Amino acid sequence: MNDTQLKDLKKEVKKRRTFAIISHPDAGKTTITEQLLLFGGAIRQAGTVKAKKTGKFAKSDWMEIEKQRGISVTSSVMQFDYQDKRINILDTPGHEDFSEDTYRTLMAVDAAVMVVDSGKGIEEQTKKLFKVCRMRGIPIFTFMNKIDRDGREPLDLIEELEEVLEIDAYPMNWPMGSGKTLLGLYDVFHNRIEVLRPDSHNHGERFISLTDEGEIEGDHPYQNESLYNQVLEDALLLKEAGNEFSREAIAKGELTPVFFGSALTNFGVQTFLETFLQFAPEPTDQDTEDEKVVSPTDEDFSGFIFKIQANMDPKHRDRIAFLRICSGRFERGIDVTLSREGKKMRLSNSTQFMAENRESVSDAVAGDIIGLYDTGNFQIGDTIYSGKDKIEFKDLPQFTPELFVRVEAKNVMKQKSFHKGINQLVQEGAIQLYKSYHTEDYIIGAVGQLQFEVFEHRMKNEYNSEVVMTSIGSRIARWIDPKQLDENMGSSRNMLVRDRFDQPLFLFENTFAMRWFSDKYPDVELTSLL
Repeated sequence: MNDTQLKDLKKEVKKRRTFAIISHPDAGKTTITEQLLLFGGAIRQAGTVKAKKTGKFAKSDWMEIEKQRGISVTSSVMQFDYQDKRINILDTPGHEDFSEDTYRTLMAVDAAVMVVDSGKGIEEQTKKLFKVCRMRGIPIFTFMNKIDRDGREPLDLIEELEEVLEIDAYPMNWPMGSGKTLLGLYDVFHNRIEVLRPDSHNHGERFISLTDEGEIEGDHPYQNESLYNQVLEDALLLKEAGNEFSREAIAKGELTPVFFGSALTNFGVQTFLETFLQFAPEPTDQDTEDEKVVSPTDEDFSGFIFKIQANMDPKHRDRIAFLRICSGRFERGIDVTLSREGKKMRLSNSTQFMAENRESVSDAVAGDIIGLYDTGNFQIGDTIYSGKDKIEFKDLPQFTPELFVRVEAKNVMKQKSFHKGINQLVQEGAIQLYKSYHTEDYIIGAVGQLQFEVFEHRMKNEYNSEVVMTSIGSRIARWIDPKQLDENMGSSRNMLVRDRFDQPLFLFENTFAMRWFSDKYPDVELTSLL
């Protein structure tokens, strides 16, 4: 790479902004994603997941079961340009049963946008996802959604945010009323008022500029509104008693800028996007297993697979591996090494995403998310690189399942499609596969019940294989060193199985059964993947 090419690479990397949108189910995450895509010109209209009568569905929910149930169960990737920035949004599943997919996605982004329902505040799933962001130390931006409905007091929401999530908050704007009384947003950061319904009072303009003291200049009908005067008091209180704004604290994930707005009515979303782009980080360094650091502007190409998805296009029954580019420049036909096997391969078939729409990509840089057509070469967590020196990025988080079912094909004549479907869904990380130690019966594990329902639906619709599932119930999975294993240790209370890598483990009925086992075999070490 010559000096001109390196300079161009650095310029392109600086434009990238890659972030995930996280939330509790029904907080409005998919709706705000659509509004962002609308601003980027990526879609012409925003459908909502609830609008089933019109047949309009969220553009980021492409899987058939998502459209039927009105929820996101997979992570979608969307890319668009806005204000000279190349934006990669990863819309994650809100449902807790699919948190494993979300956790892996959070490893592939440089920032997170947390959507909170202003009527409900901080909910359980939000806490879990937030902890992952804190663990990674990535910047977190908060969007308090649904202020067009009657909700909780803004001060209560900010206090709860700080107390429950243990992070400092800085309100970038403040709602003037809520629900039917909503007049607009008092924009603390930009020192202006964003008007909900521009009219003759301000010549149809969206914004009213404020004086240095934060008040409306001259005569204006708002000055007689009690809501406006209340907001002035709140704003003064925040400036005196609230946290100081700090770009450095945001970058470290110690301070979250808070934006109020309504994704459904598209109020406050554009201000959020434009302000977010000022402070969201460009692609950052990535750590490797041997404690080296890979810079986004390193000349050699590298990246890791954080997600695999089969049958995104039902017509072609394809399989896509999602790659986060960590360094260098991707060009179609590039020769790379698969770190896990030391295997050489050429990446000649790749794609960029706009939810269900895709287009071939010939050029991408660090920070971008691209899809590689996969014939079974890749696994989640794989590193690929183009240089001579081996690179192995750190492992992605794995989660021990808590629910287990035996599974078999309903029609024994369709064993081939049954095995193909299970193997592909396991490689995706949609479920985890185990086999009974002696009889080789299939047992699948999941974090939540909805995963089984999606598994059953996809096996039938994508692989033409109906399945019969028999619940084993909730179990505690613990691995054992094969050298310490005696096959007679297994019983009905601690079922002996193998994982997909043929490693032995026990599925304990409950904590009492696990303690009983440990008392009986005190020298045997049991380990969890957590």
